[in-house]
Amino acid sequence: MTPRAGVLDGRAVVLERFGEPLALRSFEVPSAGPGELVVACHYGGICGTDVHLSQGHLDIPTPLVLGHEGLGTVHETGPGCGQDAEGRPLREGDTVMWASSIACGVCVPCRQYREPTLCENRETYGVNRPTTQSPALSGSWAEYIHLRAGTTVVRLPEGVGPLAAMSLACAGPTMVHALYDRRPVRVGETVVVQGSGPVGLAAAAFAQLSGAARVIVVGGPAARLDLARRAGIGDEHVDIVDGGQDATDKVLQEVRDRTGGRGADLVIECAGVPAAVAQGLRLARRGGAYLVVGQYTDAGDTLINPHQIVHRQLDVIGSWAFTGAHLVDYIRLLPTLTARFDLEALVTPYPLASVNEAVAAVSAGSVMKAVLAS
Repeated sequence: MTPRAGVLDGRAVVLERFGEPLALRSFEVPSAGPGELVVACHYGGICGTDVHLSQGHLDIPTPLVLGHEGLGTVHETGPGCGQDAEGRPLREGDTVMWASSIACGVCVPCRQYREPTLCENRETYGVNRPTTQSPALSGSWAEYIHLRAGTTVVRLPEGVGPLAAMSLACAGPTMVHALYDRRPVRVGETVVVQGSGPVGLAAAAFAQLSGAARVIVVGGPAARLDLARRAGIGDEHVDIVDGGQDATDKVLQEVRDRTGGRGADLVIECAGVPAAVAQGLRLARRGGAYLVVGQYTDAGDTLINPHQIVHRQLDVIGSWAFTGAHLVDYIRLLPTLTARFDLEALVTPYPLASVNEAVAAVSAGSVMKAVLAS
């Protein structure tokens, strides 16, 4: 793939050094080779993982164009790239989303375990594609992104607003994986969701669509729970944040009381706080299940009582990331999701040049979902 010298430049947000302000840099926009796309990014989502990346909490190369969640319009299609993942024609100007990772297909997890999310050679936009490797524009916090051959690309359904689609751009397919492949919600179950960020709200919304009798969201602060309530996500909302540490035991007892004292059929951990795991084990009923999704970043160890697992005879299940197939399912669900839930209300857009302000807001928890607009 050869850059078209002088034809077009695109600005992008670059992580140059951990813990320092992110920089806005310009790069030549490359042409699309066989099986490739160049997309004009309109929105790049800021995930909690991005905050950890910028602070050096994960081992990633730098300098790096950040952004693993994106939505934009097709700028150029390369030879052999005339269809999206569902076989629909793909043309310049079409609005698309794309999977953040490409699995190698040949390592042991891919080929033997049939687990592409565990791929040992996974390439991820905005995470491990540094600007020192061509093409530099390999993250969605940019005006353009180059999508290499093998990327799952899906056209956005008619009538679905881009901000609504971006509200759960990473959380949505992550929960499709968790609730489809790992431990589905069963009709009539009581579900408790720990966490009221995007992953928690995706879990709650999908549980409601899946036929759960009751969905209780345990999170905070109060403003986040109010936003979830107004968006129609969750049947009941319990604040475990604003009361402080002294109130935690009281709040957990309240949640157990709301489940008739027995506990929930399924508890889904989406908080990302290690201490939440010990709490969640006690919220599940005997014979129930505990699905851990939120501990994507290693935030440290926590104490648990293993007796709670044995006494309750719990199924404890982990779920890691998502594949292109899970993104396809999320986008298929968007018309249903947007008809029932006010997803757009969850999103706060920021100009690309205000990236440091946006990341600070996500880090502080003052916004539910920030996206960079370009």
